[in-house]
Amino acid sequence: MRRHGTGRTKNRSRTGNRRRSRAAVWTALAAAGALALAGCGDGGDEKADPPPGGESSPQARPPVELPKLPGEKLEVAAVWTGPEQANFTKVLKEFEKRTGATVTFVPAQDPIVTFLGTKIAGGQPPDVALLPQVGALTAAVQNKWVQPVGPEAKAQLDANYADGWKKLGAVDGTQYGVYYKAADKSLIWYNAKAFKAAGVQPPKTWKELLEAADTLSASGTPAVSVAGADGWTLTDWFENVYLSQAGPQKYDQLAKHEIKWTDASVKQALTTLGELFGRKDFLAGGASGALSTEFPKSVTQTFTGGDRPAAAMVFEGDFVAVNIAQTEAKVGEDALVFDFPAVGAKPPVISGGDVAVALKPSKGAQALLTFLASPDAAEIQAREGGFISPNKAVNPGAYPNAIQRDIAKSLIAAGDDFRFDMSDQAPAAFGGTPGAGEWKALQDFLANPSDVAGTQARLEADAAKAYGN
Repeated sequence: MRRHGTGRTKNRSRTGNRRRSRAAVWTALAAAGALALAGCGDGGDEKADPPPGGESSPQARPPVELPKLPGEKLEVAAVWTGPEQANFTKVLKEFEKRTGATVTFVPAQDPIVTFLGTKIAGGQPPDVALLPQVGALTAAVQNKWVQPVGPEAKAQLDANYADGWKKLGAVDGTQYGVYYKAADKSLIWYNAKAFKAAGVQPPKTWKELLEAADTLSASGTPAVSVAGADGWTLTDWFENVYLSQAGPQKYDQLAKHEIKWTDASVKQALTTLGELFGRKDFLAGGASGALSTEFPKSVTQTFTGGDRPAAAMVFEGDFVAVNIAQTEAKVGEDALVFDFPAVGAKPPVISGGDVAVALKPSKGAQALLTFLASPDAAEIQAREGGFISPNKAVNPGAYPNAIQRDIAKSLIAAGDDFRFDMSDQAPAAFGGTPGAGEWKALQDFLANPSDVAGTQARLEADAAKAYGN
């Protein structure tokens, strides 16, 4: 999953102000739960020469020191594809330039724990992996696949990260991972021309969202592009509705399976979500079209087609901007964004993140973790768009537009008014496996939003099996 002019035009007043108020949201991500994963290794006395004048960074600070690694070959695995993979590859190229190592990106499949398990069983684990789910982090630590973060990477974490972010990458007091990337997953992006043509304003409440959807669809443009082929997007839809409607305490309980998915709060959230999913005219291509639409297409079809796009809105995180960049639309002009509307008393704030861990006790793996923990690496990808870093030393000027700068500032600011992605906290068998568990149950729900009770029963059966209770 993933994200991304200059200005925000009219969007600035409401989104900018709200972001400051939810600045609190982000640091709480750090308090949202103890994650786990791994860095690795040892140091190295010989250091690579930094680029002249520290040209990879827009800030006046010395570049991070890295060891010289001529001839060393590394593999880095992540589930990223397309523009996201291409942008991360630019970071790896800079690492190669500074160290002399050769780095190969290895595309991983979901669930990444299964992918890594196969690689490890075959004796060919990647040197470093970026894990998108808390369940994956926990499993990797329990399986003893990962190495503790070494002193150089730890020094970067201490210098550049809030304590909360460090805790998210630690297990039982030992630092195992580096949070390289974060995401604000409570955003709805919209086609400015479609909204203007229909006379619609960005909604602040769920009721206003449904009213806007009705007006948009009546104007001839379906309201929402839903990436139903990718089950993870449907979990994000549910989580935003559930957090705002049921509140953070219930959210935490459901995330730990301390309450059942047959709980009345889940029924209420599914019923609410069904108000949108149950209107075929609201969805680009109807329910069947949504179920065949993958995430990248859900974005691009919202911002192509001139004044007749396939849909006026698409829901997902800040990383949507990466996919918008594949169209002719400009973020901040043609593509604007508003916060997920309040379903209950407060708008929801759901966040996620990708943590880098070392799977081999090698100098190269440890050096790459050190680089990924530095602002040098983050600023390279920040300039490409569709990327937000939890690294507080990143120069805000590295972000390509005001929308992303505001999101990044909110991420760095302190607070505790948010929650980490629920499905990412769950065991991968329930919250992170295509065609199974929560992903499949919500796809079935999208196909038949009237079957709330049946959906709850399937969710509970799969959750009980995965959690073991």
